[in-house]
Amino acid sequence: MPLPSMKPQLMIRLSKNVGLTLLTSLALVACSSATDNTDAKDQAIDTSQAHVASEVSRETATEQDNVVAIEQPITILALGDSLTEGLGVDPNDNYPAQLEVTLKDMGYKNVKVINSGLSGETSTGLVNRLDWVTQTKPDITILTIGANDAIRGIDVATVEDNIRTAVKHLQDNGSKVILGGMQIYDNLGSDYVESFAAIYPRIAKDMNVTLIPFFLNGVGGDPELNQADAIHPTKDGYTIIVNDNILPILAPKLETMVETENN
Repeated sequence: MPLPSMKPQLMIRLSKNVGLTLLTSLALVACSSATDNTDAKDQAIDTSQAHVASEVSRETATEQDNVVAIEQPITILALGDSLTEGLGVDPNDNYPAQLEVTLKDMGYKNVKVINSGLSGETSTGLVNRLDWVTQTKPDITILTIGANDAIRGIDVATVEDNIRTAVKHLQDNGSKVILGGMQIYDNLGSDYVESFAAIYPRIAKDMNVTLIPFFLNGVGGDPELNQADAIHPTKDGYTIIVNDNILPILAPKLETMVETENN
């Protein structure tokens, strides 16, 4: 599906990265200069560095000034298993923590992202704690569940029924649901793998929820972005999940929510 265009405030993080890249490149140029360079050449490099740094600083400051502070309180519930909890990474590096920081940088000053991930959680276990988690009264819920069911070879129909129950419960309690699609390794046979993957788009269509086609897209299977178990993302892996998989889906919903509140 085509990704929605990003608002100007979404580009702040990109501008910062570009600025850092430019400064790093210039520093490397200065360090690699031959020892017989004249003082005039060194001075020219220093002047160029200062000029670029000044330009980047002005650009970043301008974009930061353009970010409109959004005071509306927004609660996002991150609901799922160890992929949500952030097993193996620092509590500040899991996706709910990174998402909250990013949203605040985008201007959502009163956003709260609640981490309700539980390692080892199955869809049945999640259904059993729905009454408790919905006490947080989330405006939006990012639901990512099913991986542990698949590892255990639980019947696909049972997994689907549980996810549907969870979605309905959340919707009935006033939360907009974003469903994170999951895929599994081909260790249980192609029929199970295909049937499992088909759960998520079917539920999204039937229950009118927004779908992240594959929650781990761009991260799953990459040893550089996963921990030694090859299952759980690293900090950098979660950063990609937030920026590339969640925000393009979540940002338009937040904008619509704010516009509706203001009208």
